[in-house]
Amino acid sequence: MSAPAARTVLPAVAMTAVSMVLTLAVVVMWLGTAMPWPIALVVGLGIDGGWLATLAYERRLAAQGDHSTPVTAVGWFFGLVATGVLVAHAATAYTSAGAWLAVAWLPLAAKALWLVHGMWERTALTGSALEAIQGIQQEARDEAAVARARLRAEAGTEETRLAAVTQAGARVARVQAQTATTLARAWSTLESTRSGKDTGRALTSVTTRVTPGVTPTWELPVWGPTHPVPALESAPALTDAELDRLVDEIRHSQTPALSYREMSTRFRAAGHSASEVRLRGAWKRVVAA
Repeated sequence: MSAPAARTVLPAVAMTAVSMVLTLAVVVMWLGTAMPWPIALVVGLGIDGGWLATLAYERRLAAQGDHSTPVTAVGWFFGLVATGVLVAHAATAYTSAGAWLAVAWLPLAAKALWLVHGMWERTALTGSALEAIQGIQQEARDEAAVARARLRAEAGTEETRLAAVTQAGARVARVQAQTATTLARAWSTLESTRSGKDTGRALTSVTTRVTPGVTPTWELPVWGPTHPVPALESAPALTDAELDRLVDEIRHSQTPALSYREMSTRFRAAGHSASEVRLRGAWKRVVAA
């Protein structure tokens, strides 16, 4: 018998022995006054024997993995008879009635302990099975702990990331607000300058006249006599025909023909002067010809 099984069978055996001895003693003392004591002894042994026989048969069936409801019912019947005898004796006893009534439950308690032991046997497992179950439970606990730790770590990381993104977004929003304020002030200053009274005259003085009716350029004040310097005088403007001829010569000075950018660079490097609008118009006329 294994140590775990002894934990339930030993109390059941002890309770059975006590209840049988008590039942036999009560029957002999109680019925011995009304009949010869050998007869009373036979009655007591009959009750205990019937109970013990049914218990032994129940244990045999349990060892075979079987169960019989009639045998179980007969066993509980003998247990109730023994309990009834003890209760009746306690009720008719003139002295110590409470003490006898207090031990009247022992036969039923013994039957209950054998029932518990039977349930233990039906659910008992081997040592290897118990170790496997403990290993599975420990593995499940380990996986649950790891999962909880992973979730907590991911939650902390996500919280840190959200905090960083929120702070970065706040900084970007502040910079954008400051930039928008600066641009608004700059545009306001530019608008007020453009709509000023002397702004048009100032712009006309530093740009070439391209629209008829524009106010003539400002003349800088001269202090004292002046002498024109030939080197600083501007060359006479080219006519459209001359401009077209120069553009065509420079364009075809190299094979394949030069692009507009290369032609314009060589045109100005040769010392010729023409506005970008006239030069591009001449290029279009020469190319289209």
